Amino acid sequence: MSEIKYLLDEHVDPRLKRALKKNWPDMVVWRVGDAGAPPLRSSDPDILIWCEANSFSLVTNNRASMPVHLRDHLDVGRHIPGIFVLNPKMKMGETAQELALIWGASEMEEYLGLLNHLPLSS
Repeated sequence: MSEIKYLLDEHVDPRLKRALKKNWPDMVVWRVGDAGAPPLRSSDPDILIWCEANSFSLVTNNRASMPVHLRDHLDVGRHIPGIFVLNPKMKMGETAQELALIWGASEMEEYLGLLNHLPLSS
């Protein structure tokens, strides 16, 4: 079982979480607003701190400000198990398959401190 755990930001379609859990029930997938996760409307810097503290990789569609938040986070000596930025051109099933491949074939350390755009192969 993979050690990669995903936190979906609140603007990610909730159907992605359902698709991942349906097809890969052992995968740990939480969403901002879930019990135990950061509350809805949490700031991006607070979400990065939560991901660091709880060893979750962030899945987001925030292509505009997340690179800045990540740089600021890393500049003060913090880390994060990785950020995966969704591709709006990918279908839901393609995105789920890509995240499942990462989950099943990778170690968390491979993505430490990195911002990755899906699909990884492009």
